[in-house]
Amino acid sequence: MQLLQQVRIIDPVQQVDRLADVLIIDGKIKLIHDQITDYPAQASIIKPQGLVLGTGLVDLYSHSSDPGNETRETLLELSQAAAMGGFTQIGILPDTIPAIDSAEVIAAVKHKGDRLKRDYNRSTSLSHLPRLNFWGSAYSQSEQKMNALAELEPEIVGFTTQHNLSNLHLFKQILEYVQPGQKPVAIALHQNELAAGVVREGNASIRYGMSGNPGFSEAAIIAAVLEIVAEIPTLVHIMRVSTKRGVELIADAKARGVKVSASTTWMHLLWDSDAIGSYNPNLRLEPPLGNESDRIALVDGVRQGIIDAIAIDHQAYTYEEKTVAFALAPPGVVGLELALALLWQKFVKSGAWSAIELWQALSSRPRQCIQQHPIAIASEQAIDLVLFDPEKKWLANQDNLKSPAANTPWYNQEITGKVIRTMNNEQ
Repeated sequence: MQLLQQVRIIDPVQQVDRLADVLIIDGKIKLIHDQITDYPAQASIIKPQGLVLGTGLVDLYSHSSDPGNETRETLLELSQAAAMGGFTQIGILPDTIPAIDSAEVIAAVKHKGDRLKRDYNRSTSLSHLPRLNFWGSAYSQSEQKMNALAELEPEIVGFTTQHNLSNLHLFKQILEYVQPGQKPVAIALHQNELAAGVVREGNASIRYGMSGNPGFSEAAIIAAVLEIVAEIPTLVHIMRVSTKRGVELIADAKARGVKVSASTTWMHLLWDSDAIGSYNPNLRLEPPLGNESDRIALVDGVRQGIIDAIAIDHQAYTYEEKTVAFALAPPGVVGLELALALLWQKFVKSGAWSAIELWQALSSRPRQCIQQHPIAIASEQAIDLVLFDPEKKWLANQDNLKSPAANTPWYNQEITGKVIRTMNNEQ
């Protein structure tokens, strides 16, 4: 039982940004009012501190090292990191070992996740662990054929797949097969015949002496995919959009009524290819960081809703795996505990976005991408909330991070903004 006094409520569904008192009893919002004076004596009170109360964040996709690479990060550590970052739901990609490509694997991983969540939430009154949404692998890369999609469908939030210009016929077959079930197909486009190099092709790749990956490698496959989706209206989600041209193609497709959603990663909004002059292996991503014009287009695309969601794409590595030359480093960074604070500082505090626009991209629109109804902050609504202090300073190191992984360019740096608590009613 809690009374939050004069918190800043950010509700992206009702377009609300206001100060109010919020009374929470038995896992539900009991009352929201300008000032609540009549409340139970046993309620714990959080007094005005400039805190933000928003709907729980939803990460569409991240990578779990468990099962298969638990030395990088366990499923519990991943879940704790998500909770400490304000996420009440996280999507788990199927690139575990074994891959999430059968009913047996998904059942085992889901059982483990449910048990961890139940045991952890019983043992603490602090942030609750998030709901895990599992993506199923649509086809076997080694055998170049579809998996048993009907077996996976009841247990997953959607299917994922990687396609290039040589196997678009298989992509078409997958769309036709899964259409009756109405589950989205999330497609990664960065591995194709035109893609090469570890840096986006342009002035930076020349200046820093690294092989360039041309922007048209992404645009060509997006254009091809959109033509297919226009004829087969299965819901498709385009992952990791990283180029200006990609944003333009998606905007045009949406204007024509094509059934598509899209996301970019938080890193592609905060960094561009000029940053790789540091040769920091924690800036090695796939797809690579775009040029400045790409980053600006992505930022504007998120604000306008052309890019529906900001994904974290969290991927843990050990110190030894990442401490190599830039071009040899495996792509990916951790970010579940850092993203909200850094995005708030970059875009909300600067005035580039409103707080509501940020919350739309991290909470309400990601829900829509996986066909969930966005939730509002309202009386009698079950709690799915994050309490955030945008001015609290802390050090991003092993003492404060739940993830044991250190593969982030902000490691050992001071961060402004910290989640105080993540609350949801799934005990």
